[in-house]
Amino acid sequence: MRILLFILAMTIVVPSFGQRRKKNEEEETPAFVEGITYSLPRTGIRIYVKAIKEEFQPGPYAAYAEQLLGISDAKNNASVKWSIEDVRMETFAEPDPDQVHKALGDAAFLVSLTPEGCIAGINTTVETGSLKKVQTNSFVSEIKKDDGFRFANINDSPMYTPGDSTNNFRPVRVGVEQKAAEAANRILEARRTEYDIPAGMMDEFHPDGEAYKVSLKELKKIENEYLSLFVGRTTYTNEMYSFDYIPTSSSGKGDVVFRFSDENGVVPASDLSGKPVMLKAEPNKELTGKYSGLAKSENPSAGESGVFYRMPAMADVELIYELKTIANVHTPVAQFGVVAPLPEELLFGDYVVEYHPATGAVKSVTKK
Repeated sequence: MRILLFILAMTIVVPSFGQRRKKNEEEETPAFVEGITYSLPRTGIRIYVKAIKEEFQPGPYAAYAEQLLGISDAKNNASVKWSIEDVRMETFAEPDPDQVHKALGDAAFLVSLTPEGCIAGINTTVETGSLKKVQTNSFVSEIKKDDGFRFANINDSPMYTPGDSTNNFRPVRVGVEQKAAEAANRILEARRTEYDIPAGMMDEFHPDGEAYKVSLKELKKIENEYLSLFVGRTTYTNEMYSFDYIPTSSSGKGDVVFRFSDENGVVPASDLSGKPVMLKAEPNKELTGKYSGLAKSENPSAGESGVFYRMPAMADVELIYELKTIANVHTPVAQFGVVAPLPEELLFGDYVVEYHPATGAVKSVTKK
């Protein structure tokens, strides 16, 4: 009798235990194990630099400038000097590898992404745009075109003069000092003519005012060309460069973006021939602190659907060269901000959520 009662009891207990185990297993298994993977965006800084190359070529008669023309500061050595003329900065957005998530549940059916894979909205048909145009950052200096200028083409003094009976009529090479004297004489002649024309001391007057202007212009050109034989010639070349930089949590200390030298101009950060040009990015800590205090949710299921948004921080971005700020901007930097879960109530089909693709911030929440 006791054995019969034990068997009956077991037949009652074992099925109920199995049902409880099955029920618990079903509760532990999520309804969705797959979803849509996306990322929140981060902010990059693109820096444009305009540099000027100043190249000086000394004149072949620089040594005679003071003797023949009274010019005491004529330079005898060639030189190259670079300077930064202009710097500007702009921002761009790209997927943040530190903020990659997977939307689960109903959100997986409603999520919209940008072409780069960043979240654009929930339950929205907003146009997500197309891939941005590729930006090429070139470190190759501009090839300077030859303008055909040669000092030898200016002075028309002959290289040789005819000989005479004293040297069997062999040609005699004209010395540099004599050529310099002839060039100086041309300069003085041009200056005298420039004075004589407006002073009315010429034998013939110009037929009209336009001819008068053209004559003076040509005389000035001749004077300057011959003068360059003594004082040299300076040419200028403009070159543009651009660099991409992604601010990080350590950017407040400053990172080397590129380097610059007087001799070589703008060079990559790895080229130690130049002095470092550093970028510092300091977030507004008061703003991010308040964001952090309000981002926490009391809902225990917050974030289970895997949908998040970003509250970007404002940051001061400075470009520093030789301890001086040469450019600065005040701009939102997404990765300096705070990430928070989107409220689960907004993930149903009754709501439309749009994002700012550049920062990951919520643009709008509307109810259908």
